[in-house]
Amino acid sequence: MDECSEDGAARGLGLAAWLEALDAQRDASEHTLRAYGRELRRLETHLKARGEDLGSATQKSLRRFLATLHADGLEPTSIRRALSAIRAYYRWVVARAPEMSDPCTGLRGPKTGRALPFVLTKGEVDVLLSQRFDDDFHGVRDRAILETLYSSGCRVSELCGLDLEDVDLEGQCLRLRGKGRKQRLGLLGEPARDALIAWLERRPGKQGAQRALFLGERHTRITDRRIRQVLAALALRAGLARIPSPHTLRHSFATHLLDNGLDLRSVQELLGHARLVTTQVYTHLSLERLRAAYEKAHPLCATSVTAATNAAATNAAVTNAAATNAAATIGAEKENARARDADSGVLHGVPKGI
Repeated sequence: MDECSEDGAARGLGLAAWLEALDAQRDASEHTLRAYGRELRRLETHLKARGEDLGSATQKSLRRFLATLHADGLEPTSIRRALSAIRAYYRWVVARAPEMSDPCTGLRGPKTGRALPFVLTKGEVDVLLSQRFDDDFHGVRDRAILETLYSSGCRVSELCGLDLEDVDLEGQCLRLRGKGRKQRLGLLGEPARDALIAWLERRPGKQGAQRALFLGERHTRITDRRIRQVLAALALRAGLARIPSPHTLRHSFATHLLDNGLDLRSVQELLGHARLVTTQVYTHLSLERLRAAYEKAHPLCATSVTAATNAAATNAAVTNAAATNAAATIGAEKENARARDADSGVLHGVPKGI
């Protein structure tokens, strides 16, 4: 880009103006604004250390920045996320100043493998939700939070953003605000509804100005960080092998629905995914479980063949042992018969003396 960053800022093309535009025009979430701002400020710091700035960055400059992230040990997914923010910024700049060139043109991020998300088994979810919760502010609130996360499959940011008027206990549903402030309905099962009823009865400041559904210790809207802390503490208390995040419950919600036969389109709607391909990762989880069961049961699969061979060998050994015992028994009976014949004067069926 030919113009310097000071000129870009003067023309309303600086980082602050872009973040304001994201907030106003795209209605981006606070999480998105923080993440995008963090990535661009990191790039800005990197460029300044080399006598460059956002306005003068070239493709080579950006490649060097991505290489630095890799050298710092960032995962490919994190590097691609940083590149996504950078691309969004320069698209916005070029759209408002067509004479500028986009330094991201032809720039590619690192390849990433599609890692399957970590999910809890149904048994682990039962252990987590069936533990004893204290009958006080924290216990009643924490139980309602966990039940709502697993019942609706909502994101932690959507849970934090819930207001009192977003809850329909009679209809057993929630109004969720997802990415881009898109709204959808989240469903509540009986345990989640009962937990919310108990929380609303316990919730302080029922007539106050604070409309947030879930409150923190200072009776203000609870934060996603606090919810992560609550979930980690409850998982440790329940004795789970791995500590889940709030998103783990969302992954588990989707996987368990597919395991129980719900179609992919319905799961997509419940999760609020814009693209079906995003939801398809959960089919891979269900297929992995199905394949594991298949390999244990199918007579031609390696694991089942090994098991069958072992079982056959065991049966053969038992049969051989039985045959050996039977032969020994028959031999003993013949010896006893010979002895009796000898005593009675008969040898091989021929009387003595003939």
